[in-house]
Amino acid sequence: MDTSGQLETGLEGFRYWPGALGTQAQTDLLAQVRATVAEAPFYRPETPGGRPFSVLMTNCGPLGWVSDRGGYRYQPLHPLTGRPWPPIPPLLLTLWDRLTGHEAPPDACLVNLYRGPARMGLHQDRDEADLTAPVLSVSLGDTAVFRIGPAAGGRTQAVRLASGDVCALTGPSRLARHGIDRTLPGTSRLLSGGGRLNLTLRRAR
Repeated sequence: MDTSGQLETGLEGFRYWPGALGTQAQTDLLAQVRATVAEAPFYRPETPGGRPFSVLMTNCGPLGWVSDRGGYRYQPLHPLTGRPWPPIPPLLLTLWDRLTGHEAPPDACLVNLYRGPARMGLHQDRDEADLTAPVLSVSLGDTAVFRIGPAAGGRTQAVRLASGDVCALTGPSRLARHGIDRTLPGTSRLLSGGGRLNLTLRRAR
C-alpha cells in the first residue's frame, strides 16, 4: 500500500489518496470482499418512501447500515438472512489506522455495488453517533465520478475515483454533501462482469 501521495482537493477536510492500493492489494481485498458477500449476500434496499436503491448493498463489521420503510439505521443483523454481519477485512482495518489515526477502530463497513446506471444522489453521512469520527472510502473496479460539496450547500466539484483510490471525510468535510454521478464502464478489469465496489468505513456507535 502506498498511502504517502495525498492530493490537495481545495475542500478542507476532504482527503484523497489516488492509487493507495496497488494491483496486488486490490486483488487481495477483492478476495476478502467476496468472502464477506458469501456470508452476507448483496440485497437491494429501499428508501423510507419505498423506492428501491439503484445500488446493491451489504455490510461487514459489528454493525451494518440499512434502509427500508422503517428508516435509515445501523443494526447487527443482515435484513434478509438474520445473521450477524461478517468481520471487517484486515486490510481495511490497516488502512483506517494508517490514514485516519482515529483512536477507535471502525465498527461498520458498508459495501455498495454499482453496475449499469447505478448512482447515489447527494447526501450526508449523519446516522452515526459521533459525527466527528472520520469516514474512509475505498474504491475497487470501474472509475466513478464522485461529487462533493460543502455541508452548508453551494458549489460541488467532481473527482474521478479509480480502482485502488482512497478518500476520507474528516473535520470540516465530515458532513460534506457527496454522491456518485455515474460509473465509467470498462475502466477496470478487476471485477468479473464489470462494475464498481465502494467500501465505506465508519464509527457508527
